[in-house]
Amino acid sequence: MRITKIRAYRVELPLHEGSYSWSGGKSVTVFDSTIVAIETDAGITGYGECCPLGPFYLPAYAEGVRAGVTQLGRHLIGEDPTQLTKLNLTMDAALLGHPYVKSAIDIACWDILGQATGQSVCVLLGGRYGDDVVLYRAISQQAPADMAGKVAGYRAEGYRRFQLKVGGEADVDIERIHAVAAKLEPGDRLIADANTGWLMHDALRVVRAVRDVDVYIEQPCRSYDECLTVRRHTDHPFVLDESVDSLDMLLRGHADRAMDVVNIKISKFGGLTKARQARDLCASLGVAMTIEDSWGGDITTAAIAHLAHSTPTQLLFTSTDFNSYVTVSTADGAPQRKQGRMAASTEPGLGIRPKMDVLGPPVVEID
Repeated sequence: MRITKIRAYRVELPLHEGSYSWSGGKSVTVFDSTIVAIETDAGITGYGECCPLGPFYLPAYAEGVRAGVTQLGRHLIGEDPTQLTKLNLTMDAALLGHPYVKSAIDIACWDILGQATGQSVCVLLGGRYGDDVVLYRAISQQAPADMAGKVAGYRAEGYRRFQLKVGGEADVDIERIHAVAAKLEPGDRLIADANTGWLMHDALRVVRAVRDVDVYIEQPCRSYDECLTVRRHTDHPFVLDESVDSLDMLLRGHADRAMDVVNIKISKFGGLTKARQARDLCASLGVAMTIEDSWGGDITTAAIAHLAHSTPTQLLFTSTDFNSYVTVSTADGAPQRKQGRMAASTEPGLGIRPKMDVLGPPVVEID
């Protein structure tokens, strides 16, 4: 089987709640997502998606995805999309770094492999654990009382894990954590996610001020070393995210006992192939994981579901359903939230069927 054509589509994904805000005053109202289609001489087309969370979050931006696909595409025509390791080596040789650019291509090739073999991507990634996976709900940064007021509604939708967006002014964040914690019920879990937003002295103030609250602390500072210092000054369970983007960093974090949970974002690692490597390493080390991505719609949610559902249940801390946050559906067959949980499709490949009328004309075509 050979790749014969690569197309990329640009899709805007507005939010049901109007905006999404997190540390440092960052906010997005409409996400700019890129969907990649890879056509083959076997008549099989695979789809992938990459949706960076704005250029001010990770070193990734929406226009960069499409520029990178244009750069990479000419190196991939004629390649076998089912030889995933070889294909990733080809991409890495053609474009140093920029893992997010490669993510949608890699996901699309997994979709092709699944369709060609008649198996779901979940099975190909290691097997299906249980009936579904647990989801978290992000609570966009607002005033403490407003954030606390969101909990009951999200719990009514089935969520029991709440990722509270902090990383602002320390005194206000302390109020946010206490206010939301007061709304929790037995069985709920609270994660205070600073998204690198605190300076180290503020992070230390916050963890001391909430020492009696049952809360996970997530990525308090920009650098790994700063986070490690905070980790060593608190007994809260600790989550690392933005600073862990490679197997080397996972091994370093494990050796330093820097985290209890690590977030594996598919596009941060460069696609399902490398995210699976990270997932399997964490499983071997006994490190719990959140399986997710930076953002996206139906196709990203499908990819997340397949990687999460093929992760041993006891090591899957949580996952996410980004397609429930946005107002535009780009594909039929994508996972849908049911009582705070979702399941990967059992159909071949990702199990999705893109809505071509929503995708519109391609903005990139390579053949």
